[in-house]
Amino acid sequence: MVRWIYKLFLWYNRMMYSIEEEENDMSDLKAIQARSLEMAEYFVAFCKEHDLLCYLCGGGAIGALRNKGFIPWDDDLDFFMPRKDYEKLAELWPRYADERYFLSKSDRDFVDRNLFITIRDKETTCIKPYQQDLDLPHGLALDVLPLDYYPKNPAERKKQVRWALIYSLFCAQTIPEKHGALMKWGSTILLGLTPKALRYRIWKKAEKEMTKYGPAESDGITELCSGPGYMKKKYPIQAFEDNIFLPFEGTEMPIPVGYDAYLSTAFGDYMTPPPADKQVPHHDALIADMDKSYTEYKGEYGG
Repeated sequence: MVRWIYKLFLWYNRMMYSIEEEENDMSDLKAIQARSLEMAEYFVAFCKEHDLLCYLCGGGAIGALRNKGFIPWDDDLDFFMPRKDYEKLAELWPRYADERYFLSKSDRDFVDRNLFITIRDKETTCIKPYQQDLDLPHGLALDVLPLDYYPKNPAERKKQVRWALIYSLFCAQTIPEKHGALMKWGSTILLGLTPKALRYRIWKKAEKEMTKYGPAESDGITELCSGPGYMKKKYPIQAFEDNIFLPFEGTEMPIPVGYDAYLSTAFGDYMTPPPADKQVPHHDALIADMDKSYTEYKGEYGG
């Protein structure tokens, strides 16, 4: 009897610990969502003020349609911008944005290992494993991804994808771990043989070549900075000609005017939630604290 009671106590203890841990995880997720929304509201307002076109993409756009807010397990908000607006953003943000929000974009002297702009909230902490050794504002990030034209000519399209892959390697300057052994092996050799001083010139050449197409010679829109899988996607040009605003967590957020064509192509049946085992946050962080600045964690990570 004593042994049975002891086992029951251990089971109860494990259950209570599991429930407490789950509650803490949900509390942390809600805090991340709240800060992400705060940053997104500022970002959208900035874009409106400066006549820049932007729209939620991925889970943010799906959440706006399906949940009128965050997908319950989602832990960030990402935005698309047409290339010309994206480049204007990089020019305008350092001049006019609140200093709390830092725009991170790799250049000749600074590589943040991303292929796109991130806006970082310097009053928070979100240290990613692949960036922990870098000296940058390790705040919660809002990703901003450019959209580019998809050339009609098949030969030109093949060239565009090749240049995009070269751009991805030399801009991120990180060995891809999730795209097969051959790509990992080839990337290791290419980066190893290329001096750091030359890498910037290669990635800027690749960026110029992959983004040179305009509407006259194109019949679609594509993502060149979201990874090899999304490079294959072709969306209608009309889908991104404007945005519409939908209710989102008590405010309004923009999504592409042709959201159905975009989301159906990218995700299939986007209005049906995934299986329960897939309903988990997809991003990892070594340290995440929405109440303290990353500066208070100096010495606890590699940067």
